[in-house]
Amino acid sequence: MGAEHTRPFTELRRTDEALFGGKSASLGELIAAGIPVPPGFALASTAFQATGLSAAIDDRLTGLDVADLEALRSTSAAIAELVRATPVPEPVRAEVERRYEALAPEAPPVAVRSSALGEDSAEATFAGQQESYLWIRGTERVCDAVRDCWASLYTPEAISYRARMPSAEPAMGVAVQLMVDAAVSGVMFTCNPVNGDPSTVAVNASWGLGLAVVGGEVTPDEYRVSKVTREVLHRSVGPKEIEYVPDPDGPGALKVHVRPDRRDVACLDEERLGELVEVSRRVERHFDGHQDIEWAIARGQPAGALGDLFMLQSRPVTAKPSKPNAAAGQGSAMERIWSTFGATGTPSK
Repeated sequence: MGAEHTRPFTELRRTDEALFGGKSASLGELIAAGIPVPPGFALASTAFQATGLSAAIDDRLTGLDVADLEALRSTSAAIAELVRATPVPEPVRAEVERRYEALAPEAPPVAVRSSALGEDSAEATFAGQQESYLWIRGTERVCDAVRDCWASLYTPEAISYRARMPSAEPAMGVAVQLMVDAAVSGVMFTCNPVNGDPSTVAVNASWGLGLAVVGGEVTPDEYRVSKVTREVLHRSVGPKEIEYVPDPDGPGALKVHVRPDRRDVACLDEERLGELVEVSRRVERHFDGHQDIEWAIARGQPAGALGDLFMLQSRPVTAKPSKPNAAAGQGSAMERIWSTFGATGTPSK
């Protein structure tokens, strides 16, 4: 059986970015490099094009003044409603069902993540303007989440972004990845976010799934570690008051309060930090440049020697934003680390 619109991560490489998006292509590269990554598959931008919605969407966007916030929001909402009301084309749905059922038996939980074309590239990172949906089970809900990812290509922020960058054509791939039931998760940045020193790794970590860290909802533990000696150069244990866990009553993740006796306990010890630094160096070498990486430590898996440590995505480090704002809940993990550590320079490569 051929596959026109989908491909497993194992068959993706950098050269596929133009069709599947930076996020999915990067996951394929990580797997090729022997980096531990949860298995999954990607939808190409052709899957969205198969809906036939492009002309109707273009009609709604023609003449839109993105400075008119009311018009921008109403146009965005109308496009999102149109996308969500349109069924996933049957050939695409059939491929998604086949790929999904091949991941694991009995409706495994997956993350469905946008992989916009041009997102996560070295020239322009606009991660955070599209969406991810966690702990999704069943083909129908996966297809619903795929449509939600397509709709997120037309949020007010994304429409405004493309208006400022006319070369950024709206095109969306989607990554579907087995969930990691994370006991601990976070982000790491493969150079010092304060001065661009390439000899250190910056790590943010918190309990549970990574939504709290990436979304700026928690004050995570912060570490800077030497790549050379593995010495912890900076350590700050944050008051981690919330965490995200799988919702037992349905799809998605549930925000819960962390028990008081765990809030001020460090998520990572030096051995774990050493493992993260080693993986970050491998990722950096493979991509030949500094990387902004999301990772997770799986609950209930064999500990140590990478048995329970997974990389969820990796993107190139781009220039530091002029006014980072972690509280806004926008931007890449790299931007949050810049904001957390109070960076004032730009990273060297």
